[in-house]
Amino acid sequence: MSYKYAPFFGWFQHSTTAMIQLSSLLCAIVLAEMAISAPASLVSSIALAPSGTLQQLASSTVSGIDATATVSFASTDPNPELWGPESDPSVPTAQRGTLGATIIGPTNPELELQNADLLAPPTTDHGDVPNAKWPFSLSHNRLQTGGWARQQNIEQMPFATSMAGVNMRLEAGAIRELHWHTTSEWAYVLKGTTQITAVDPQGRNFVGNAGPGDLWFFPAGVPHSLQATADDPDGSEFLLIFPDGSFNEDGTFLLTDWMSHVPFEAILKNFQSTNPEAFSHIPAQQLYIFPSNPPTSDTPVEDPQGQVPQSFVFPLSQVNATELAGGSIKIADSTVFPVSTTVSVAEVTVNPGGMRELHWHPTADEWSFFIEGEGRMTLFAAESNAATFDYQAGDIGFVPANYGHYVENTGNTTLRYLEIFNSNLVQDISLSQWLALTPPALVKAHLDLDDDTIAKLPKVKPIVVGPVGQ
Repeated sequence: MSYKYAPFFGWFQHSTTAMIQLSSLLCAIVLAEMAISAPASLVSSIALAPSGTLQQLASSTVSGIDATATVSFASTDPNPELWGPESDPSVPTAQRGTLGATIIGPTNPELELQNADLLAPPTTDHGDVPNAKWPFSLSHNRLQTGGWARQQNIEQMPFATSMAGVNMRLEAGAIRELHWHTTSEWAYVLKGTTQITAVDPQGRNFVGNAGPGDLWFFPAGVPHSLQATADDPDGSEFLLIFPDGSFNEDGTFLLTDWMSHVPFEAILKNFQSTNPEAFSHIPAQQLYIFPSNPPTSDTPVEDPQGQVPQSFVFPLSQVNATELAGGSIKIADSTVFPVSTTVSVAEVTVNPGGMRELHWHPTADEWSFFIEGEGRMTLFAAESNAATFDYQAGDIGFVPANYGHYVENTGNTTLRYLEIFNSNLVQDISLSQWLALTPPALVKAHLDLDDDTIAKLPKVKPIVVGPVGQ
């Protein structure tokens, strides 16, 4: 080798050595980062590796299962509801484990008892999910002679953009006057019996009675009336659902309201009346709800056009529930109630210790109404956003389409609630069934479940599960 090239080769040898050392240092840093989140077995193998093995590990291919551990595992710490509505008022505190602190300012113990997971949320809650709870008890009530009505729409719960609800009570004989809506109306009877009447666009009429647990449905624009019978001395109370979150019950088209705003001569001409006295007692303002005598018959007026071809009433109370491991379910959608084309329902019961399984609804929002018992629901809104809410009788919940959720019975009595959908069909995707029907290797690569656990995943939807071990 020529002497004049010696400095160059000396520099090259020195630089190559430095580059190898730098590569080894970077390799060690990468492996250290992997060790922080890797399983203990992998950490031990790195720590005990003989000299030179680190370079072999750095150049080897990490298996699919080990790759799952490139992020830390989710915590297995319990995150239960910390108290319930019947707990001592001194119990609620803004603390969970070592997180939070006591409240030293003003408090509302009654609300805090009912909303444990708002004051002390589980550590799995994260990010931002809009409020998904509204108690009807916080809605302004419209009081009338003969009954009352209160509502929930986007003014009360902005999150619920696709459906609104009305809770109405009629004393025996009281009438919700003849009216119609720009949207369809669906109803579930909570107590007593309600007689409904309607006439469709073809002039075909309908009269029917809906008792406790039964449903009715009117298409948009179909005029109808509601009247409490004397079957129950208290009259009737029911839940109304409208598939429009901005619906306002006070914006209904009412018979008396319309006729009081039509010139009198136009009324006489419309009805071809030559007797002005015949229409001289039209109320000067809307009646909305007013007292009357209970109906004595459910026979419709003789109609030359005939009766509506499909009943506007569905006797859900007479449908046998499907019994499940942790409760039961009844479903009423257009497959059994054909006229109900925009709203459907699942009536669910969950036994103490049971849970409506983890699931989501692919195409419809869920408007939940809790009839009895106590429930807990966590909504998963993607991108690490999750929030947990607690519900009692009279509360409304809302779950947008595709939000993952469950409903757990957190009380000592049966939880009964309605899952109401802005769709003609009741549909859901079960997390358990999805995993059971997915190739096991894929499930294992994601969750590192063992073969025995995967084999036990249910291939039929559990819907409502019982306590673990039962």
